[in-house]
Amino acid sequence: MELGAHVSAAGGVDKAVGRAVDIGAEAIQTFAASPRAWAFKPIADDKAAAYREKAAEAGIKSTFLHGSYLVNIGGKPDHVEKSIASLTNHMGAAAQIGAQGVIFHSGSHKGVGFDAVLDQAGVALKQVLDNTDDNVQLIIENCAGMGAQIGASFAELGRLIKAVDSDRLKICLDTEHAFAAGYNIADPQGVEKAMAEFDAEIGLDRLVVVHANDAKVEFASGVDRHENIGEGYIGIEGFETIMAHPAFADVPFLLEVPGLDKKGPDKPNLDRLKDIRNRLAESE
Repeated sequence: MELGAHVSAAGGVDKAVGRAVDIGAEAIQTFAASPRAWAFKPIADDKAAAYREKAAEAGIKSTFLHGSYLVNIGGKPDHVEKSIASLTNHMGAAAQIGAQGVIFHSGSHKGVGFDAVLDQAGVALKQVLDNTDDNVQLIIENCAGMGAQIGASFAELGRLIKAVDSDRLKICLDTEHAFAAGYNIADPQGVEKAMAEFDAEIGLDRLVVVHANDAKVEFASGVDRHENIGEGYIGIEGFETIMAHPAFADVPFLLEVPGLDKKGPDKPNLDRLKDIRNRLAESE
């Protein structure tokens, strides 16, 4: 199990590697462009080459890009077209730097219901996959269930995957989002039930990365609020439960927490995950 974090790519994507090394990250998530804008500037070839070289030297095996927060495959036609373009650009950038894939939020159906947007969402994702590198995965992140979000339930994610029918469409499981959406993964029986449902609806082979975030809000709140590891409602024992489950044994865990100094994922949070991993290894 690789333990890593979202790190900044300010100054060039290759700079993300040094920031990851500084906090002891073994895997990286970063942005290829501002997540709050549609504008996208392709990564320069020299920067992409520098990223690949630095990542190899640092022993970073897994890299993921996070897509724009503006993406919404359940929106109106003009918004969907912009989302397709944005995801396609990010997939191209992922191929450049040797990233495994692009993690993205699927958006909202705006109150019309999941069934009403399923076909258009599937067509949009097919278009992205058909026009991007076969070695790069498109990775849907489960959501917390706020408002009319798409993909809070494993059943919805499974239906979307079936509609697209591509081996390159994968899942990122966010621990806070799952907890907020009513999957009690902090509890031994709860995580067994949740992952059995995941396997039945989606298939465990689709799970390729975890966003490791504690929850600032109570179980089944439907609210997306991340907390530092061990300081929220999931807690250290909850992460011990999650990380001990066989479904996560070989899946990279990436921090998206506030950080002790409120500057984002940091070494203390990563060390907490490493301590859990060490204890689990010793108990085997």
